[in-house]
Amino acid sequence: KEMAALNVFRCLKSRFKTIVTALILVHLGFPDCAHTLECYCAGLCPDFAENGTCVAPPDSQCFSAVEEIYNPETRSVEPEWSFGCLPPDEASILWCKAHLVPHNIPKSIECCNHGDLCNKYLRPMYKPRNEDYGTELYRYDRSIHHIVLAISVTGCLLVLLLLGFLTYMRHKRSLLSRSFFASGCHEPFLPGGEGGPCIKDLIDHSITSGSGSGLPQLVQRTIAKQIEMVQSIGKGRYGEVWKARWRGEYVAVKVFFTTDEASWLRETDIYQTVLLRHDNILGFVASDIRGTGSWTQMLLITNYHERGSLHDYLSTHALDADEALILAHSAASGISHLHAEIFGKQGKPAIAHRDIKSKNILVQKDGTCAIADFGLAVRFSSEANELDIAVNPRVGTKRYMAPEVLEESMPKNHFDSYKMADMYSFALVMWEITLRCVVDGVVEEYCIPYHNVAPSDPSFEDMRKIVCVDKYRPQLPKRWASCEATQVLSKLMQECWHPNPCARLTALRVKKSLARLVHNSGCQGVKMV
Repeated sequence: KEMAALNVFRCLKSRFKTIVTALILVHLGFPDCAHTLECYCAGLCPDFAENGTCVAPPDSQCFSAVEEIYNPETRSVEPEWSFGCLPPDEASILWCKAHLVPHNIPKSIECCNHGDLCNKYLRPMYKPRNEDYGTELYRYDRSIHHIVLAISVTGCLLVLLLLGFLTYMRHKRSLLSRSFFASGCHEPFLPGGEGGPCIKDLIDHSITSGSGSGLPQLVQRTIAKQIEMVQSIGKGRYGEVWKARWRGEYVAVKVFFTTDEASWLRETDIYQTVLLRHDNILGFVASDIRGTGSWTQMLLITNYHERGSLHDYLSTHALDADEALILAHSAASGISHLHAEIFGKQGKPAIAHRDIKSKNILVQKDGTCAIADFGLAVRFSSEANELDIAVNPRVGTKRYMAPEVLEESMPKNHFDSYKMADMYSFALVMWEITLRCVVDGVVEEYCIPYHNVAPSDPSFEDMRKIVCVDKYRPQLPKRWASCEATQVLSKLMQECWHPNPCARLTALRVKKSLARLVHNSGCQGVKMV
């Protein structure tokens, strides 16, 4: 009997262990089988579900919350209720105790877990605001609307006033331009009474004479808009030159590439230097930028000279002694005027060209020269002790560069060094002029300097070896010694291309030497200045 009872006890004990183990496995492995809590939800239902019910995970609670909000339709503060399920974490415990903490906006929350839908009729208590709070919010809301409305109206009025002002200024400018150019000018532009020159006189004088230091900006822009391009007469690294027509007369228009804006700015600035006007400096008419959104043109408008550059003129014309002297003397006069500084209240700074060559010198109708292309020019004022060197990626023509420039030994902060470099370049120009002078019935074909020893587009190294290392200079035919004009020109050019800059002649010295020769030869049409 004892053994039978012991076996029954062992069997019951084994079955009890099996049942307990099964219950543990069900609880751990199948949590969905554990008891869950169903809550009423409204306003804060999960996954944006409609009002109804939500299932709270195990160990979580249902909640009921209330918060006061302002209703603009009723202009009063009303309670807003929300119901739902809390997550099963420690934060839910804090949420359920949030009603114990005071809030600026009245709100409260209460939790429960004693049965399904236990929160449906749960109404947490809260302390409402005073009755005037809704009225205060309404007034504040209205004041905000009034401020926004006032700002909007003021902004619209300002925009309308600005548009009206711009329209008025545009109309006024149109009337001014029309009155200036419709049928000639009627009011004197400069002071001096009725006999003073008007804009039309100033422009006509600037076009027909050999000088001009620029007109008022309004006039320049008007001229730029009125010009009519006729034909292209030349292209270069900087852009293109056009023959154009303005009010029945021809002008030259230099159109710069957009990549060479620095040269356009510099040349415009130099041309408008006070007292730059001179018979042997290209006459400046106007400068302007025009274009649309897709293209831009930077224009420089000057006198038009049908004979073209000195380079082109020498290529097709042989010279007698008088013509050669006139060309050389007039070019030296232009360079001398550039290099000279004029003192006074309306003085002129000294200017060095930095790119003297036959292509940058034009031949005028009377057979004299005019210096052009000031894109690399530098200015110096001794009174202010200021050297003005514009930033420009462009460099001069390597074939005409002085030895000290090729060797990079020239002191760049000393203005006289730039003038002496100009004189070396001008020596090569004098050689080109003299080369085309008929002596003893013989004349050479036109050639550019160093044509026989340098390639067509020499590098710095090429010219440095020729000019600095080999100390080569253009050859002088022996027959030049048989003519006084070519003999003097030969002597001047040799002194100007001396390797030592300090030993070179100044532009004023060359000008005076040639002036005596021109006077003695009786050349006609040359001003002895």
